[in-house]
Amino acid sequence: MTSFSIGPLGLADLFALTLLVLCWAFIGWFCENPPKNRISVGKLMERYRHEWMRQMVGRQNRIFDSQMVDGLRQSTTFFASTALIAIGGGLALIGNPDPLTTLASDLELDQAPALLWEVRILTAVLFGALAFQKFVWSHRLFSYAALAMAAIPNDPNDPDAFPRAEQAAKVNISAAKSFNRGLRNVYFALASLAWLLGPETLIAAAVITTVTLWRREFASASREALLENPPR
Repeated sequence: MTSFSIGPLGLADLFALTLLVLCWAFIGWFCENPPKNRISVGKLMERYRHEWMRQMVGRQNRIFDSQMVDGLRQSTTFFASTALIAIGGGLALIGNPDPLTTLASDLELDQAPALLWEVRILTAVLFGALAFQKFVWSHRLFSYAALAMAAIPNDPNDPDAFPRAEQAAKVNISAAKSFNRGLRNVYFALASLAWLLGPETLIAAAVITTVTLWRREFASASREALLENPPR
């Protein structure tokens, strides 16, 4: 009686890969849809972004605000470039997995067929590709947010001032959501690399990554600081 498998993936590999995808989907949904009695850092920052736009209406000199948006855009550019380099490195390894098989032999790990090595690397590459897409879209949205901010009247008494500020806040929040999704994809791309050491290591990496993301969103010191006097 042979054990269940799909192509090069045995039962342990299939279980580990399924767990990784489920953890990725769960923590992403949970962070963006937290329970009412325990708000996430991401949701808290949405309030601060709304407050930022409201406060900007009364500022005559908005150089600080433009610098803030420019800094956010630079962050998305950095991570997008890093993800693209990582994707290229992963594709190069897929084309020539011999260095990995040699390393596995040196470390006395279980020898796996070349196709299984390629599937393992491809998983990390796919998470990297998702991250790249999210970072690029976030960069675009921050550009939209900058334009929306530039359209906010300087006069707080202008009837369009606060409605335009609300629009700018919504676009800013959408950009931040995309950026956060990109970061989560980076976390799970790194976790998927643990599969190179075997399915058991991937299972441990998936659980540790999920717990780490949960703690940073729901039980971190920064969250407690933001909760001390949050915007309404």
